[in-house]
Amino acid sequence: MAKTPAAPAPNDAPSEGTTLNGVPVGPTGKGRATPSRAEQEAARKRPLVPDTKEAKARARADLNAQREKARVGMAAGDDKYLPARDKGPQRKFVRDFVDAGFHLGEAVMPAMVVVIIATFVPVVGIQYWAFVALWIFILFVIGDMVITSIRVKRAAKEKWGDRVEKGLGWYAAMRSIQMRFLRLPKPQVKRGQRPV
Repeated sequence: MAKTPAAPAPNDAPSEGTTLNGVPVGPTGKGRATPSRAEQEAARKRPLVPDTKEAKARARADLNAQREKARVGMAAGDDKYLPARDKGPQRKFVRDFVDAGFHLGEAVMPAMVVVIIATFVPVVGIQYWAFVALWIFILFVIGDMVITSIRVKRAAKEKWGDRVEKGLGWYAAMRSIQMRFLRLPKPQVKRGQRPV
């Protein structure tokens, strides 16, 4: 196969070491050897996910910061951080309605602790009457839950009419048996401060 001869350099092309318009002319070409394929591939290789202690510590710190922000937002009742069962203005209304009053259910846990302590007393009569008193108290708590549920549904119907969500009564009843300081989202109203 015939090869074409290389074109001769023009006579007026500047040679190396001379200046052209005040700029020194350097060697032609890129001035370095072309890297081999293996060198190019080695230069491109890097882990997809950095596996360093600093990167892991940074990711863990970011995750902890996001969790803390979500926890604070949920405790404050921020709709953005609430689970689906707590979202919406009607659920907030129910929470405020329940938190504004005192409910017998708040005393269930302390009453159970008292009964457990009474079982350690070696007098059968005290143990028996402690259990009887607890069951009577639980019946009153159930009655309070039913009344709270009815009152909440009635108040929600007055405020929203036919657009009342389902499950508000049960939501109110379940919140009423939690101790006030353990409720999530945290109570946003004081006792006696009924929502409007």
